[in-house]
Amino acid sequence: MQRHTLSESHSSGWLFCRPAWFLLAGVLLLAACSQPNSGVALSGATMGTTWHVTYLPGPQTAPPEQVQASLEGLLVSVNDSMSTWQVDSEISRFNRGVVGSWVPVSGHFARVMAEALRIGERSGGAYDVTVGPLVELWGFGPVQPRMELPQTSAIEAARNRVGQQFIEFDGELQRLRRLRKVELDLSSIAKGYAVDVLANALSERGIDSFLVEVGGEMRVAGNSPRGDAWRIAVERPEPGARAVALGIALEDIAVATSGDYRNYFELEGRRYSHSIDPRTGYPVAHDLVSVTVLADDCMTADGWATALTVLGADEALALAEAEGLAVYLMRRDGERIVPLYSSAFAPWLEQSTPTQ
Repeated sequence: MQRHTLSESHSSGWLFCRPAWFLLAGVLLLAACSQPNSGVALSGATMGTTWHVTYLPGPQTAPPEQVQASLEGLLVSVNDSMSTWQVDSEISRFNRGVVGSWVPVSGHFARVMAEALRIGERSGGAYDVTVGPLVELWGFGPVQPRMELPQTSAIEAARNRVGQQFIEFDGELQRLRRLRKVELDLSSIAKGYAVDVLANALSERGIDSFLVEVGGEMRVAGNSPRGDAWRIAVERPEPGARAVALGIALEDIAVATSGDYRNYFELEGRRYSHSIDPRTGYPVAHDLVSVTVLADDCMTADGWATALTVLGADEALALAEAEGLAVYLMRRDGERIVPLYSSAFAPWLEQSTPTQ
């Protein structure tokens, strides 16, 4: 079995927007620091990945070390709520809890859960935060990669432990409970939420020009250090290479990209994507290779990018139109990469730089 991951590189002048788990450390800082007025650049580690913030300070802005400490504290609180790697996190305690019992949850958890369930419902189950057993079964979880395909019986057994309909959420009382022994994994949306938490914290400090990135998900506001809009590069989906498909000038918007061309395995001549369809229990097998979503908040962009990747190009574009989502898709047609986009994305193309 051949397992594919990413090699390190960067592209001058553009900030790469790429699948969340594969943004390379240092790309944002390299791009920002190459400018004459680079502002302040902060970075660190969180959620098993990296985070970067670049902002333009004002005369009353606190020293960078104070801003960094504040942001790191917020990231710790999000991680303490939603990390499945921490045995004492809020989500880990919930997953170990008694089926049928109501569990009070924090504001962080409640906000993310509400949006995750909404996207799951609107996507017809293509997005499901209980999909973890299937992800692990196919070898894309924390366990070792599979050397053979799972048996049909194992897939069906895992599917019996998947389904957001078995999660009951009471937003008013900020609590939830399981109706069956399913487990939550919010990693497909938590990084986007963390971006929003940091962005809101910067705004509350009076900082109105910034870029926030956590694990590849981004949100920008105001102007870049160059004095113009932030420039984000959408990667062309080419395994083993790194090239820009589209450059977009962005202001006051969040962006998330999901794709299946970097994380997959090949067995007996067939490719198996890390994107698992919760409705079937199998990896997706369509020609959609990259989804980029723009939204007012990064949590929404993050969740929808995952959902649309599962659906495939035609269904994804139709749903994006129905939901009014700004979406840029790339599908593979033989040796060609064919771009598609929703009506809501069209205005952003007027400020874009195609490079194909």
